[in-house]
Amino acid sequence: MAEAPSYTVSFYYRRVLVAVDGSELSMKALMLAADFAMRYGSKVTVAYVKPRGSEPLGDPIAKAKERLKSMPVAVSYKYLEYDPESESPASALVKEVIEGGYDLVIIGARGRTALSELSIGSVALSVVVNAPASVLVVR
Repeated sequence: MAEAPSYTVSFYYRRVLVAVDGSELSMKALMLAADFAMRYGSKVTVAYVKPRGSEPLGDPIAKAKERLKSMPVAVSYKYLEYDPESESPASALVKEVIEGGYDLVIIGARGRTALSELSIGSVALSVVVNAPASVLVVR
């Protein structure tokens, strides 16, 4: 059995939340989170945020499971729902960060619907500004 990581960073980022939406940037964020898990022993939770009552488009959680199936990491998965009339995807993520006690959020700079001219999407920007934890934005 491998010895537990002794890196200082392993104590800073024990619980990592990675947001996926099926986009390539979110899959890149997923792979970075998996690397944190392998190198530092981080516990990773993969989350997909969707409007309450809707069905996921292309099921990003299934796509994430497929990407990670050959990797030696223990990952948990969550579907987060929000009320589109009073909440946003970013507020659902920030709420999860607070309630779950995460140390780090890894998120793609832009999601599936953002314009390619934007350097950072509204959800990523809102999470960066409002999350009470470190946020790593993947480009």
